[in-house]
Amino acid sequence: MQLKHMKTLMPPQEGAAKVTAMAWSSNNQKLAVCTSDRVVVLYDEAGERRDKFATKPIDSKYGKKSYMVKGLAFSPDSTRIAVGQTDNIIYVYKIGEEWGDKKVICNKFVQQSAVTCLIWPPDQNIIFGLADGKVRLANAKTNKSSTIYAADTYVVSITANPSGKGILSGHADGSIVRYFFDDEGSGDSQGKIAVHPCPPYALAWATNSIIAAGCDKRILAYGREGRVIQQFDYSRDDDEHEFTTAVCSPSGQSIVVGSYDRLRVFNWSPRKACWDESKPKEISNLYTITALAWRRDGSRLVAGTLCGGVELFDCCLRRSIYKNKFEMTYVGLSQVIVRNLSTGTRVVLKSYYGYEVDEVKILGQDRYLVAHTTDTLILGDLTTSKLSEVPWQSTGGNEKFYFDNENVCMIFNAGELSLVEYGNNEILGCVRTEFMNPHLISVRLNERKQRGVDDNKKMAYLIDLKTVAIMDLTFGVSMGQVSHDSKIDWLELNETGRKLLFRDKRLRLNLYDIESQTRTTILNYCSWVQWVPGSDVVVAQNRGSLCIWYNIDAPERVTMFPIKGDIVDLDKHDGKTDVIVNDGISTVSYTLDEGLVEFGTAIDDGDYTRAVAFLEGLEMSSEIEAMWKSLSRLSLEAQQLHIAERCFAALGDVSKSRYLRETNKIAEEAAKNMGGDGFQHYKVRARMAILDKQFKMAESIFLEQNNINEAMEMYQEMHKWDDAIEVAEAKAHPELENLRRSYYQWLMDTNQEEKAGEVKEREGDYMAAIQLYMKANLPARAARLATSNEDLMSNSELISRIAGALIKGEFYERAGDLYEKIRSSQKALECYRKGKAFRRAVDLARYAFPSDVVKLEEEWGDFLVSQKQLDAAINHYIEAGANLKAVEAAINSRQWTKAVQILELQDSDMSSKYYRKIAQHYASVGEFETAERFYVEAECTKEAIDMYNSAGKWEQAHRLATTCMKSEDVAVLYITQAQNLEAQGKFKEAERLFIAVDEPDLAITMYKKLKMYNDMIRLVKHHHKELLQDTHLHLAQELQGESNFRQAEYHYLEAKDWKGAINMYRAADMWDEAYRVAKNNGGQNASKQVAYLWAKSLGGDSAVKLLTKFGLLEAAIDYAAENCAFEFAFDLARTAMKNKMPDIHLKHAMYLEDEGKFKEAEQAFIRAGKSKEAVLMYVHNQDWDSAQQVAEEHDPDSVADVLVGQARFAFEEKEYQKAESFLLRAQRPELAVKYYKDASMWQDALRVCKEYIPHKLQVLQDEYDREMMSKSTRGADTLIQQAREWESSGEYIRAVECYIKVTPKVTSDAAVMEKCWVKAGELALKFLGPEKACDVVQMVGPRLVDIKKYNAAAEMYLGVDMIKEAIDAFMEGEEWNKAKKVAKELEPRYEPYVDERYKEYLRNQGKADALAGVDVIGALDMYVDRGQWDKCLETAEQQSPKVLHKYVALYATHLIKDRKIELALDLYVKYGAPPNPQNFNIYKRIVSEILNMHDLHKAEAYRTWADLRTMLFDLCENIVKSSEANSPQHEEFETMLLIAHYYAARSAAMSHKSLESVATKLTVSLLRHTDIIPPDKAFYEAGIICKATGWENMAFVFSNRYLDIVEAIEEGSLDMLDNSDFQETDIPFEFPLPEKPHLSDSQHEEVKEWVLAVSMDQKVEQVLPTDERDTYEASLIAANTGIRSLPCVISGYPVLRNKLEFKRPGKAANKDDWNKFLMATKVSHSTECQDVLKFIGQWCGATPNPSYSFQ
Repeated sequence: MQLKHMKTLMPPQEGAAKVTAMAWSSNNQKLAVCTSDRVVVLYDEAGERRDKFATKPIDSKYGKKSYMVKGLAFSPDSTRIAVGQTDNIIYVYKIGEEWGDKKVICNKFVQQSAVTCLIWPPDQNIIFGLADGKVRLANAKTNKSSTIYAADTYVVSITANPSGKGILSGHADGSIVRYFFDDEGSGDSQGKIAVHPCPPYALAWATNSIIAAGCDKRILAYGREGRVIQQFDYSRDDDEHEFTTAVCSPSGQSIVVGSYDRLRVFNWSPRKACWDESKPKEISNLYTITALAWRRDGSRLVAGTLCGGVELFDCCLRRSIYKNKFEMTYVGLSQVIVRNLSTGTRVVLKSYYGYEVDEVKILGQDRYLVAHTTDTLILGDLTTSKLSEVPWQSTGGNEKFYFDNENVCMIFNAGELSLVEYGNNEILGCVRTEFMNPHLISVRLNERKQRGVDDNKKMAYLIDLKTVAIMDLTFGVSMGQVSHDSKIDWLELNETGRKLLFRDKRLRLNLYDIESQTRTTILNYCSWVQWVPGSDVVVAQNRGSLCIWYNIDAPERVTMFPIKGDIVDLDKHDGKTDVIVNDGISTVSYTLDEGLVEFGTAIDDGDYTRAVAFLEGLEMSSEIEAMWKSLSRLSLEAQQLHIAERCFAALGDVSKSRYLRETNKIAEEAAKNMGGDGFQHYKVRARMAILDKQFKMAESIFLEQNNINEAMEMYQEMHKWDDAIEVAEAKAHPELENLRRSYYQWLMDTNQEEKAGEVKEREGDYMAAIQLYMKANLPARAARLATSNEDLMSNSELISRIAGALIKGEFYERAGDLYEKIRSSQKALECYRKGKAFRRAVDLARYAFPSDVVKLEEEWGDFLVSQKQLDAAINHYIEAGANLKAVEAAINSRQWTKAVQILELQDSDMSSKYYRKIAQHYASVGEFETAERFYVEAECTKEAIDMYNSAGKWEQAHRLATTCMKSEDVAVLYITQAQNLEAQGKFKEAERLFIAVDEPDLAITMYKKLKMYNDMIRLVKHHHKELLQDTHLHLAQELQGESNFRQAEYHYLEAKDWKGAINMYRAADMWDEAYRVAKNNGGQNASKQVAYLWAKSLGGDSAVKLLTKFGLLEAAIDYAAENCAFEFAFDLARTAMKNKMPDIHLKHAMYLEDEGKFKEAEQAFIRAGKSKEAVLMYVHNQDWDSAQQVAEEHDPDSVADVLVGQARFAFEEKEYQKAESFLLRAQRPELAVKYYKDASMWQDALRVCKEYIPHKLQVLQDEYDREMMSKSTRGADTLIQQAREWESSGEYIRAVECYIKVTPKVTSDAAVMEKCWVKAGELALKFLGPEKACDVVQMVGPRLVDIKKYNAAAEMYLGVDMIKEAIDAFMEGEEWNKAKKVAKELEPRYEPYVDERYKEYLRNQGKADALAGVDVIGALDMYVDRGQWDKCLETAEQQSPKVLHKYVALYATHLIKDRKIELALDLYVKYGAPPNPQNFNIYKRIVSEILNMHDLHKAEAYRTWADLRTMLFDLCENIVKSSEANSPQHEEFETMLLIAHYYAARSAAMSHKSLESVATKLTVSLLRHTDIIPPDKAFYEAGIICKATGWENMAFVFSNRYLDIVEAIEEGSLDMLDNSDFQETDIPFEFPLPEKPHLSDSQHEEVKEWVLAVSMDQKVEQVLPTDERDTYEASLIAANTGIRSLPCVISGYPVLRNKLEFKRPGKAANKDDWNKFLMATKVSHSTECQDVLKFIGQWCGATPNPSYSFQ
C-alpha cells in the first residue's frame, strides 16, 4: 500500500498548535478533528469543512484552558461523538445525521482521573484509559461507567482489533494488556502479554500481530502470545525521531506509524508471513505527527501535526475501471472499494479472513459483485450492500453464477449447486444436480413472515428430469422427493415454502403439498403459470382461458376467464394485481379480485379477523366456500373460536357452529368468574378435544379436574358406553352396575343383540350370550363360544340347535367342525362335503372312513376343476389314481412338463393322443426340438417334418426326413417342394431347400434363369469358389451380348479384367465409358492410352479437340511418336502443335537410325534441326567422310567434333602423331594433353601443354607430381630429380616448388627434407626476389623447426632479416645464449622478450635455483607451489622484509589451514610480526586457536604462551611505530598481549608451590577477558584452580557459571543466563558463545557432580570475596565510586595500596605479589620465572632493583 497526498485540510500554524485527536465516522461520511484550542471541526468525506463545535470543561470556573482533549470517537451509528478530556470527564455530543443539526450533550461520564485515550469500537460501548492506569467502559444507554481492568501505571494508548471484539492498552511502564469481549474462537489469552522497552505511545492491533513503538526509535511486532516476531530498528538513524502514534487499516493488513516529518508504512505479506516496510512518506517541515485516523473503508488516511496541520492522504495499492461503470480501489490486499461511477454509491468489499482479493467482477445486470481470494469466495449485492464470504477452493474459474433470485446467489460447478445467501458468511446449502436452468430451481428465504416460524429457508430442485427434491436449508435435511411420470420443465415453491407447483413436458400443471406429501394435477395444457407475489394465489393459462386459484388449498376450486392471446407478465402495484395479456397486436390487463388475493395474505399473516372481513363482503361460490373451510380449519388450530364459529355458520354447518357458540359462552363465563384466558378453562379445552375427536385427551382433561361424571357423560352422549364403563371401573364409580345395566338395556332397546351378547360373554353368562347370538342370526359366533366351553359342548341339544342354524345359514364347514368335536363323524363328513371343505373331509376320512379317501380326492379334484383351479387339481387326481383326469388337467392348465411326467408312467397306447397335443403346444411356442420329440413319440413324424418346413427350418426337416424316408424320396420331395416355392416366388426358401438336399447347382441355375445374378454369384462364391472368376467373366460376356454394359462392366471388374470392360466399351464405340473405367481402375497411364486410342479412332480436328479437352494433346503426340505412329503424330502436330514437329522428326530420325536407314535418318535429323545428331550418327558408325560432309554442309561447328572423333579412333589405334595432328586441327590441344596423360605419356603431355596451353602447365605439373608420388615410393627422388631438372633449365621458381613439395608425406628421412628445404631457401635467396624469398623462408622455416633443425631454421630466418622468428627458433632449440646474442646484437628490443621466455622456461622446467638468479619472486612462488617453504623463506630472507613477510604470511596461512597453529606461531616468533593490516586476521586466528587449545593449563605449556606473548609484544611494538597506533585494532592486540602474558606468567608460577596463589589470581583475572577467551574454558580453569587453592566459594561460583554457560551453548542463546552473581564486577555478561563446549563429557560430569555435592554443603556460600572497596576483590572497577585501578602485572589483581610503578605509564604491580614472585625466582633459579621478569622489564620499562622492596 502507498500513501498519496491529496490535500491539506487544515494549514499548519507558525508555532505549536497540536492536533490532539481525530476520528472518522463509521459510515465514512464525517471526519472530526480536535485542535489545540479544544474545538472539534467536522469535515465531509471529500475533505470539505462543514461544521464545528467547541468543547466545554467539567466546570466553567476552571476556564476553557484547564483541560486538553485526549480522545475523540464516533458512535457506531455515526450520530454521536465521544470526547475524552484531561479534566476527568467524557462528554458524548449528539451531532445528528445532517450537517448543521444542533449539537447537544447527551451523556456525561465523570471519572476519578484524567482521561488519556478513548475509542468507541463497533457494536461496543466507549472504552477509555485513565491516568491512574484503569481501563474503563462507558455505557451510553445507561449513562454508567465501569472498570474493565486496572494496571498500575498511566494508560498511554488504547486500540481495538480490526473486528472491534478485543482491545489493547499500552502503559507507561511498557506493559501491553489485552482484553477480549469475544475472542471469536481464537483461544488467545487475556492480560499482560508483553512489556515493551519504552512506553508504547504508538500501538496498533493488526490481523496477524501487534505493532508497538515509542521513544526508543524501534518498532516491534508481537505475536499472538506476546513474543517479538519482527523488529525494525531506526535507533542509529540520526534523521529519525521518536514514534508518537500509529494506526491500523480497517482490513488489519497495513500499519502507518507517525514520527517527525515522516509516515512509515508497513504491509503484512501473507506469503512470507511477516511485515514488509514500504517506502516511507517523508514531508519536509511537517514536524511531529500527533494524531492519525484511517477511514473505515480504508481509502483515506488523515494525519494531524504538532503545528496544527491536518493532511489528507489517499491509501491505495492500485485502481482500475471496470466496464467503464465501476471504479475498483484496492486499499489493501484484502479490501477493495467498489464505486459506481454514475451514482457515486460505494461498497467496501473486505475479506473477513484477511485473504488477498485476486479479482473483482460485477455481474447480474451490474448489480452483483463476485470476488475470488485464495481460499474464499466473496459475493455481494450492490443494491442492499449485503456481502458474504464463504470458503471456496479454486476450480480454475469454471464456476457459473446465477443471480435470478434477489436473496441468494446460485453457484454451479462440476455438477454441484451451492447456494450463498447475501449477508451470510456460510454456504446456505449444497446439492448435486445437473440442471441449472433457473426455472428448474426454486429457493425461498424468509420471503413472507409466518406465525411461529422464525427462519424459513427452502429449496426445490431436480435430481433428474422426472424427480423433484425439496430441501429445508435451515436444517440441511430433505423434506421429500416427488417422482413424476414425465419430464419436468418448470417448478416453483410458494413464498412460504409449503406448496410446490411444477409443470411437465406434456403441459400438465401439478400441485404438491409438502406437509401432507400429496400431489394433485390442477391443470392440463398449461402454457404459463406464476405465483402472485405476496400471496398464495396462482395464475395460469390453459389455451384460451385465464385460470386463477384464490385458495390453493382447494385446487379443485378454480376461477376461469376466457382471454385472447398469451399471458406475458404479472404486475402488482398500487394495491392491484394485473395479468398482462398480449394478443399479438396490443396488450390487455386483467385485474384480479384483490379481496381474494388479500384473503390469502391475511391467512398467511395470521390476521383471521381481516380474512373474515374480506370473505363477508363476497358472495358465496365454490371458491369462497373453500376459503371459508380453510379459514375454519386455521382458526380452530389457532384457538380463535369466534372466527371458527362464524366460518361454520357461513358454511351452513349448524351443529359445529352451535357447539362452538356454547363453547365460547363457557369460555366467557370462565373468564368472567375466574379471570384470565377463558379459553384455557378445562371445559373449553375438553370440548375442543371432543370437536377434534380426541376423546382420550378430553377424558384426561376431565380426570385431571376429577370430574369423572363429566367424562362418563361425554362418553354416554357419544354412545361410547364401553369407554364410559372403562372410566367407571378405573375410578371405582358407585354407579358402575347401573351403568352396565343401562348399557345392556340400551343395546336391547336398539336391537343390538350382537353387542349385548358380547356384554354377556364378558360377564361370563355364556348361555345368555349364545341365545343373543342366535337371536342376532350369528350362529358362527355362538358356535365359537360353545366350542370354547366344555360344559356347553356337553349340551347336545344346544349343539344340535347351533349346528342346524349353521347348516341353515350354509356354514357347512363350521357345522362340520362342531359335529366333529362332538364325534359325529358321519354328519361332519357330510357337512364338509356340502361345504366343499375337502381338506377337512379328507383329514377326517383318513382316520374315520379310510375307504372314502380316494373318492374324496377325486371329488376334490373335480371341484377344483370346476373352480378352474386345474393345476391344483392335478395332485388330487394323482392321489385318487385318476391319471387320465390328471393328464387332462395338466394339459388344460398348460402344465406341460407335469403332463409329460405323468404320461411317461402310462402305457404308450394311451399316451400317444396326448403327446400329439403336447407336441402341437411346443411347436406353437417355437420349441421345435421338444415338439419333434413328442411328434415322434406320437408317431406323427410327417407332422414334425411339416412343422419344420412351415418354420423354414429346412435342414432340421431334411434331417428328420432322412431318418424315416429314402434319400431319393427325400431329394424328390425337397426338389419338388423347392420348385413349388420357386413357382410361388419364394426363391430364398427354394434355395434353402436345394441346399438342404445338396443341390446348389439347381439353385444357381434358378437364379441364373431368373437373372438374379447377385444371388447366383453368392452361391458360386460359397459352393464353387474356384469358378467365381470364370462365372463373373461368363456373366460379363453374356451381359455384353445383351448390351447390358453396366452390369457387364461390374462383372468384368469383379473378375479383375478391367481391360475387358474397356475393350467392351471400345467395341461398342462407348469411348466415354472406356475412358472412365481406365481412369478408375487402370490409373493415369491407362486413361491416357484409352484417350489416345479414342483420338486415333476419330482422327483430324476431332482428335485434336478431344485430346485438348483432356489436356493430353502433347502427351498423345509424344506417345504416338514413342510408339512409332509417326503419321498420326505428324497429323496431330501439323493440326494443333507445329512446335512439336522438330521433336517428332527427331524421334523419327532416331527410329530410322535404329532401323539402319542412315540416309533417311540424316534427312530426318536435318528436318528436326539436329544436323549435329546426324554427324554424331556417322561418327558413331565411323563413317568419317559422311560425317565430314554433313558437318561442313549443315553444322560447321561439328567439324571439330568429327576431327576429335577421328583423333580418338587414332589414339585407340596408337597412331599418336596422327591423333595429335587431328586434335590440333580441331584446336583441341587440351584433349591431346588428356589423351597423352591417360596413356601415361607425361612428357608428351607436358610438351603439348607447354607449347599450346602454357597457362595450364602448373596444374598439370602438380598433377604429375601427385601421380609420381602416389604411384611409387620414389616420390621424393622423383621430385628432387624434377627440381634439379627445373634448376638446370633455369626454372628456379618451379625448382623451389619441387623442393618444397618434399614433405613428411613423401619421405620420412629428415636429412633429405632438411637438404631439400635448405636448397629451396638458398635458391630463393639467390635467384628469387626478396619478397618471394621471404615467402619461401616463412614456409620452410617452421618445417625445419618441426623436424628440430633449429639452427638451420634460425640461419634461414636471419638470411631474410626475420630476427624475431630466428630468436624463436633458437629458443625453441633451447639455444638461449644464441638467442640472447642475436637479440643483443641485431634487435635489442627483443632482449626482455628473451629474458621473459627464459624465466618461463626455467619455471616450467622447475629449475628454481637457476630462476632465482633471474626472477626471485618467480622462484619464491615456485618454492611455494612445491611446498618447499624452508627454501622459500631462506631465499626470501635474503630479499627485502616486505618480500619475506609476504611469504611468511602465506606459510602461516597454510599452516593454520592444516591446524598446525604452533608452527605458524614459531614463524612469527622467528621472523617477527610486522604491523601489516592484512596480517591482523592471521594474528587473531593464531591467538584464537591457541586460546581454544586443550592441555595448556599446566606448567609445561609455558613455551607456547611465551611464544604467543613474544609475537604479540613484537606486533604491538611495531604497531606503535605505524599508522595503526592507538587504533581499535591496536587496543585489541594490547589486550591479547595482556592475556598472553597472564597465561605465560601463570604457567611459570604453576611450577612452584609458593606461587600457587599468584597462578590462581592470574586465572581469576583472565575472567574479565571472556569476550576473547572461550568463556566455558576460562570459568572451568578458574573453578578448578580455586578449588585446588582452597578458595571454595569462588570455585563454586565459577564452576556453577561454567555449567550455566555450557547450557547456553547447547541452547544457542545467552537469554536464560543468570548474571546475578557477577553484578558490579568487570566480568562481562555479553560474550560470543562457542560452537561447542571446550571440555569432554567426562570432565563436564566431574564438574557437575562436584557442584551438586558442594551445593549441599552449608559451609560454602555462592558469593565472591570483596575487598576494602566493598567490591569483588579481582574487579578493577570499584562498585561504589566507579574508579578504575591498574591491574598488577604479576597477578592481574587491582593495585590498591602497596603499588610498585614502572617507567611505562599504566603499568604497576602489587608489592606483595612482586616480592613473592621475585623471591621464588631467586630461590628456584627458574628460567621460566626469569623469562617472565625479563619480559616485564621489556614491556613495562626499566624494572626496579630485583631485590625485595618494602617501600
